[in-house]
Amino acid sequence: MKQLHKQSSTNHRRDEEIPPTQIHPYSPKSLKQHRALPRSINYLFKEQRLLFILVGILIGSTFFILQPSLSRLGPSDANSSIRRSFSKDNTITTDVSHYQDSSSGSYSSGYNKPVVGKGGRVPVGIGRRRKRVVVTGGAGFVGSHLVDKLIGRGDEVIVIDNFFTGRKDNLVHLFSNPMFELIRHDVVEPILLEVDQIYHLACPASPVHYKYNPVKTIISFALVYDIFLVFHTNVMGTLNMLGLAKRVGARFLLTSTSEVYGDPLQHPQKETYWGNVNPIGERSCYDEGKRTAETLAMDYHRGAGVEVRIARIFNTYGPRMCLDDGRVVSNFVAQAIRKQPMTVYGDGQQTRSFQYVSDLVDGLVALMEGEHIGPFNLGNPGEFTMLELSEVVKETIDPTATIEFKPNTADDPHMRKPDISKAKDLLNWEPKISLREGLPLMVGDFRKRILNEDEGKGA
Repeated sequence: MKQLHKQSSTNHRRDEEIPPTQIHPYSPKSLKQHRALPRSINYLFKEQRLLFILVGILIGSTFFILQPSLSRLGPSDANSSIRRSFSKDNTITTDVSHYQDSSSGSYSSGYNKPVVGKGGRVPVGIGRRRKRVVVTGGAGFVGSHLVDKLIGRGDEVIVIDNFFTGRKDNLVHLFSNPMFELIRHDVVEPILLEVDQIYHLACPASPVHYKYNPVKTIISFALVYDIFLVFHTNVMGTLNMLGLAKRVGARFLLTSTSEVYGDPLQHPQKETYWGNVNPIGERSCYDEGKRTAETLAMDYHRGAGVEVRIARIFNTYGPRMCLDDGRVVSNFVAQAIRKQPMTVYGDGQQTRSFQYVSDLVDGLVALMEGEHIGPFNLGNPGEFTMLELSEVVKETIDPTATIEFKPNTADDPHMRKPDISKAKDLLNWEPKISLREGLPLMVGDFRKRILNEDEGKGA
């Protein structure tokens, strides 16, 4: 007991002898701070870690120094590397100037011709990044040709179509392609996908189709109003696709129309012209719907920062058009092949400009890949009266074909010709195929389909 008391008193005295300011509390962090730097250096030098780091830097630097030499490949080598995509069966799809006729497997003017060859890898650093692209209305006339173009350059393509006017036959040649996907869906209902680009083509574009269901036409790309005690705005078509573009950060291209100019008082029509449209006429569901769609696209661009592109498409023709869709070129061609009189409405002096579908597809892709919003006129400035068009059709199909005149339709524009100087300057685009060059390619497609149609009726 005496020893314990002595020890405790000794400790008590020691505590009294040491001033509080001289007591250093235990701090593990302060000890580690002094040793952190030497330990890091030792870690680098042990087991030759620094050597491996330097070797990695050297290899990476060598790759980036030598990479420009890859760009010195010959034009043919570069094109073949960039424009080839490889499928599971080692079939190389190369970008060529031919479209595939889905019914016969033959090719007429367009793009993707399969060339059988040995599979391989595209060298690192060559080519463009593969994109994931949505094409609404991709089973239609223009949409299917656009899909061919995108698949041919190596993109993954998702087609959304409700088949109101589109046809599976336009896409059947792509069903086995792993880069292609088809979704049966109506754009008036929302859909969520992860994509880089959206080409919005979904809308009945021919008079027969959009007059058959005018309400469906306008809601395909605009707004509808539903009255339930108060006005409630339902977002449809274009708004759904713009919403998708906003959510996933995709670039959005709207295919508008020359119909936004109505019955124009300016000739030829420039993009700055605001148009002369009857808002309550038979065609207004289409005309005003497209004008509203352009408004929505620009509002999303200004208000939500969505990257948008706007194309105003003029009359287009080519393979895969519907046989009886009411458009003048398809009407004349189908009637001449069937030995029926070609129907001319009014006096036949109305003018139109006709572009071949491959020219339009090139223009749409140039617009999407460019840095300019638009709107841009995409059309062929070559202007024809309806009587002049009928003469070209007679020269191509049947010189003995006859013409039948009927009363003109309501609000039919008297003249239509695009001013494409803006597209020439900013997109470096202009049409290359004249009417007399493109029409025979369309006629060949129509002959086969009408023949198959007649054989089906006979059976």
